[in-house]
Amino acid sequence: MSEKEEASGVAVQGLEEKAKMAEAEQQQEHEIKKEEKMNISFSIWPPSQRTRDAVITRLVETLTAPSVLSKRYGSMPSDEASAAAHHIEKDAFSAAAASASASGTAEEDGIEILQVYSKEISKRMLEAVKARAASGSSPDDASQTPVAAPATSEEISSVETESS
Repeated sequence: MSEKEEASGVAVQGLEEKAKMAEAEQQQEHEIKKEEKMNISFSIWPPSQRTRDAVITRLVETLTAPSVLSKRYGSMPSDEASAAAHHIEKDAFSAAAASASASGTAEEDGIEILQVYSKEISKRMLEAVKARAASGSSPDDASQTPVAAPATSEEISSVETESS
């Protein structure tokens, strides 16, 4: 073998070894990134501001659109529904947060706190429409006459399902 052939063979071996080392490093980095992704925690409580805003938007839709709730208690004008929705969400969030801190609920139990939040929203929404109907505020549609009667458990369940 000539010196040139020998030198090029050594060079090729060196390149192959470098390529193998680079590939091993990339694989190791990939494994580290994979482990880091697995260690990412997902927190359901507290909800982000974006989520809270979506809840408010959904509340406004529920309070203004035709539904079981509006048939019984009347619908609200958009501006009144918006103010009520902000108030309902803020109070429900505060109640759920207070419940979490009072019970010492760990962050891992976020789903339980979220359930409290959801139930508080449903309860407060029903209270708001009942109070509006009882006060004699005129509904958007004059043909919808609200009846201020206690809600049935079926109605409450229906409202909770709609607000989820």
